Amino acid sequence: MADDVVTKEMIVNDVIKLHPNTIGVFNEFHIDSCCGGATSIEEAAKRDKADLDALLKRLNEVADAGN
Repeated sequence: MADDVVTKEMIVNDVIKLHPNTIGVFNEFHIDSCCGGATSIEEAAKRDKADLDALLKRLNEVADAGN
């Protein structure tokens, strides 16, 4: 399970490939996962003014539920 943890260093598009069910979370937090998906989650959160801690918590909840 530890290998499945989503971290702030991970690339948005890589997380979506590993856990397709997370696309809704990125949308919910207004993270641009299309044109802006080639950056880290941390950078995307800063760019799109999302709460990084809340985003990571939600991403990990959804990624866990999908496995």
